[in-house]
Amino acid sequence: MSKQGKEKKKVDSNRKLLSLNLTDKLSGPISSVVAILTGLLIGLVILLIANPSNALSGFSWILTGALSSPQDMGNIFYYATPIILTGLSVAFAFKTSLFNIGASGQFILGAYGAVLVGVKLTSLGSVHWIAALIVSALFGAIWALIPGLLKAYRNVNEVISSIMFNYIGMYLVNYLVRETVYHQLTNRSLPVAQTANLPTLGLDRLFPGSKISAGILIAFAVGVLLYIVLNKTVFGYELKACGYNRHASRYAGINEKKCIVLSMVIAGALAGLGGGLLYLAGTGKYIYVQDVLAPEGFAGISVALLGMSHPIGVLFAGLFIGYITVGGSYMQLSGFKPEIIDIITAAIIYFAAFSLLFRSMLERLRFKKEAEHR
Repeated sequence: MSKQGKEKKKVDSNRKLLSLNLTDKLSGPISSVVAILTGLLIGLVILLIANPSNALSGFSWILTGALSSPQDMGNIFYYATPIILTGLSVAFAFKTSLFNIGASGQFILGAYGAVLVGVKLTSLGSVHWIAALIVSALFGAIWALIPGLLKAYRNVNEVISSIMFNYIGMYLVNYLVRETVYHQLTNRSLPVAQTANLPTLGLDRLFPGSKISAGILIAFAVGVLLYIVLNKTVFGYELKACGYNRHASRYAGINEKKCIVLSMVIAGALAGLGGGLLYLAGTGKYIYVQDVLAPEGFAGISVALLGMSHPIGVLFAGLFIGYITVGGSYMQLSGFKPEIIDIITAAIIYFAAFSLLFRSMLERLRFKKEAEHR
């Protein structure tokens, strides 16, 4: 083959690789959008089967109900805040190939820590809410530490251990609430002091009547911080390297045990912080003594899947779930139960899981092309 022919072949090969890399980068957002549209379509079909005459009206509430007023728009951020944090928790652990399904237990332990400080340490004044949030993150981190140690040093499957810790955490919080911050007449925790509530920073004037607080700003700041840590620091590189291949990372000089433990601890701290942000939002929310796992932890799994475990993607996924949650609350006006939103969310997550398979196929194809190029 002539020199000119070889050069042309090399240029064509580089173009193919560039196109494949671009496709790989766009596959995540595209697959998430497809999963959302598919889930909404399934929701519409269910509405048509349940009540054909009101199906379009009910579906329009899902799509536009959250834009009805500034109050509803503010409530989008309120509902999105805790699930963004639990979504970031699951996504961060996933970067080390850990499936943190224990976010529910870490969330409620963090919520208890925030409520405990909010009720007991009323003398802290203006830093009261800050101290409560720090304790919430600390409680969540401690609760995730044990599954992390079991995984790192005994190779115990973190899915099994973290599921068990969800239930242990739920019953432990029930016991601790009864012993420390229990309101006898209502079967729930005592209200936190006013100084423990999150400031609104003027957001209540921007969205009057809503439940919004500074929690959404904290959630966004945490998401951006995690993006920087994972993509711009040596620590983030080590975490991702350990996630790709734990054994190869060890031979490269990375302490994979430390990465696993720290990944779970940080994930637990994020979930615990989500609990603190929810129960300190100044909306009169209490911890009830009941045998029910915190749903925010499992919602975080769906948000992480929909956001493709990318910190910025998780932020948008959390806002989307908050958006359809607020819109779904208006479906009763068309004769539907708002629980239809749970079905739509489940369908979206189901197809988002399929998108992971699609992305893995693209990655294998890219690696094959790169190998041929070499």
